Amino acid sequence: MNSNHHPRMRVVITGLGAISPLGLTLQDFWGGLTAGRSGIGRITQFDANGLPCQIAGEVKGFEPHNYIDRKEARRVARCSQLAVATAREAIADAGFAGGFPDQERVGVMLGTAIGGLDKMDEGANILRKQGYARVSPFSIPESVPNMPAHHVSKTYRALGPLNTVVTACASGTQAVGEAAEVIRRGAADVMIAGGVEASICDLTIAGFVAMRAMPTSYNEAPERSSRPFEKNREGFVFSEGCAILILERLEYAQARGARIYAEVLGHASTSDAFHVAAPDPSSQGAIRAMRRALEDAGITPQDVDYINAHGSSTPLNDAGETLAIKRVFGEQAYNIPISSTKSMVGHPMGAAGALEATACALTLHHGLIHPTINYETPDPECDLDYVPNQARPANVRTTISNSFGLGGQNACVVLRKLEA
Repeated sequence: MNSNHHPRMRVVITGLGAISPLGLTLQDFWGGLTAGRSGIGRITQFDANGLPCQIAGEVKGFEPHNYIDRKEARRVARCSQLAVATAREAIADAGFAGGFPDQERVGVMLGTAIGGLDKMDEGANILRKQGYARVSPFSIPESVPNMPAHHVSKTYRALGPLNTVVTACASGTQAVGEAAEVIRRGAADVMIAGGVEASICDLTIAGFVAMRAMPTSYNEAPERSSRPFEKNREGFVFSEGCAILILERLEYAQARGARIYAEVLGHASTSDAFHVAAPDPSSQGAIRAMRRALEDAGITPQDVDYINAHGSSTPLNDAGETLAIKRVFGEQAYNIPISSTKSMVGHPMGAAGALEATACALTLHHGLIHPTINYETPDPECDLDYVPNQARPANVRTTISNSFGLGGQNACVVLRKLEA
């Protein structure tokens, strides 16, 4: 299907790491997902009592000094701390714990929606209460969105291409797709790819509440609050986390005998060009993203065995995504299992797509599809197979993962079991 006449370079996933509301390791993430456990709880990072929404998916028990020097950790934004910690797990999982043999051929491509908002917020508060002389020189550099990628690159000596994707909720998915492109064009053999977000604070929660995007009826039952595709869904649950995937040129991975989770077969991104926050009601952008990703992967809709949905749990998004899936897959849509990782981890913005790509790689690797939890009352507008409440063993060969974000950003990545 590809326009290039020569066969294009194949890219595989050889390492995974995850820190999420389900725990501090990849095993916690996958174990929690397949058990149908919710990581959502009442907010502890600030006093949320005055807000209509008092719940979030927090990463609990994270000690940055277990990963970063104590002095450095104090200066670094939480998103950068999470990225450095998660990258360590992924790099070790890929078999590079002793370092990269050719550092100049290793790049970093991370996604984030907001970056180090905590450092920006801290600096602004100090400025307004104590005056400019008390503001830390780290408050601005540590708050810009490319800092997590910088810290990962510096810590692990990745000296190749360094980039950050900032496309709201699509950032993580696009970072994985674009990292594969860096390898395909020959600029790197290995890419540290993924997404991170850590922006749980009064401003973000208040801002999303003002947009009427968050659930307000579930403060006493946080674990029931994220209910993608279900009739009583009220909005997305803000969360935080990080996922890192190690991508490699296939021949490079094979030459060093790496274990391979999956192949990155294709990806695409499109624009709604419609509204800053609301999805296009005709779902045209989402439809184009899925179609173009399948085309880029050189496969047909019939080849897809599992869809990891954006599944954000907002009334408009879930109905729009369901419509898009029906348009792309036709009658076949009713036979494809679909699940939402966000039903358990909430919506960690720029980290979402990376966590979901990780879930897809693990689905391919383990032959198990995680459920969409809190699915109680079906919504007539959302009438597909959302793998309700229980994990399902399945022989999955090909997956797609969708992400749709603020600003009409749509992204889709296609993963497949490695085949000769």
